[in-house]
Amino acid sequence: MPAQGGLLPQSPEIKPDTRRLAMRGVHRAIAELRRGTPVLICQNDSALLIGAAETLGASGLADIASGGAAAPVLLLAPMRAAALLRRPVTQAEDQAVVALRLPASALDPARLRGFADPTAESLLPTEVEALPPPALAGAALALAKLGRLLPALVAAPASPALAERLSLLRISAADIEAYPLSAASSLKRVAEARVPLEDAPEARIIAFRAADGGIEHLAILVGDPEASAAAGKAPLARAHSECFTGDLLGSLRCDCGPQLRGAIKRMAEDPAGGVLLYLAQEGRGIGLVNKLRAYTLQDRGLDTLDANRALGYGADERNFLVAATMLHELGLTRVRLLTNNPDKLSGLAACGIEVVGREAHQIDPNGVNDAYLDTKARRFGHMLG
Repeated sequence: MPAQGGLLPQSPEIKPDTRRLAMRGVHRAIAELRRGTPVLICQNDSALLIGAAETLGASGLADIASGGAAAPVLLLAPMRAAALLRRPVTQAEDQAVVALRLPASALDPARLRGFADPTAESLLPTEVEALPPPALAGAALALAKLGRLLPALVAAPASPALAERLSLLRISAADIEAYPLSAASSLKRVAEARVPLEDAPEARIIAFRAADGGIEHLAILVGDPEASAAAGKAPLARAHSECFTGDLLGSLRCDCGPQLRGAIKRMAEDPAGGVLLYLAQEGRGIGLVNKLRAYTLQDRGLDTLDANRALGYGADERNFLVAATMLHELGLTRVRLLTNNPDKLSGLAACGIEVVGREAHQIDPNGVNDAYLDTKARRFGHMLG
């Protein structure tokens, strides 16, 4: 979810402690969903009891079935819903969320995991029916995505009093909506050290953490880009999403590892130095587990973009405000961006970073990732070739 507009100011009507508590509430709700516990999303007079289809056990499913004011439905992104319906969604159903009524025989944990995961086609139901989504359905899918879960949820409208009776966590839809930008804009430096690298002996790593205590992002400073910036020069910068398979294991399916090492080497050779932002946004923001699922779908014939969409995610779920906030904290607001991705150029510029030039960063195909690179150019608009 690329950031829109400039950096979010600290709103004068929302105290920092209130913002921090709201973020922590979302973080706790994510943890509940990941462990298979339902949570209650509230907004004004509406309340929606939800559980993640891939993690719900029998007790959590029973809580939703018994505590809801109506029969549970399955909330899905349109492309995943179309697979279960075995037809394209109609124009009236073409929205951010589709609700499906499942037969009673389908409401068991094992089958629900099959409905959520397109790599488990053998568990598809024989018949499902599309329904208008309940209030707060969009917030429910957004919460699942924040937790890097498959965006597939069992949901039922409920009374806010239900949370107290079942000892469930309550979270507001407004807090879920605000979380990505609040977390990104609250990033602060928490640790740093000199770490000589093979291709960059003069390097430092600075860790950044959001106010909710969530996962850290890293800045790798090569040379002295801060001094270069103070002298009016524009150092190199690269926003690099972590890639466990490519960066660490040397996977041939992507070009991430060579891009990472190549960027550090180029920064070491540049008189102005540079900063590589190593962002915890695996798989364009869908997480490692879902990236592995996407690989399975790619092996069945889908390209990178369609595999992500089949899982219920957008083509790119990253938030460029994360990178922009880190650059602001480092005082590097004027950079030459090492990238082939036009969305990074526009995304960082929209967040207050002055991109004075683009440095191409192309890696030759290796015989395995040729189709992947072709998809980057053809469907994501990357400036390759």
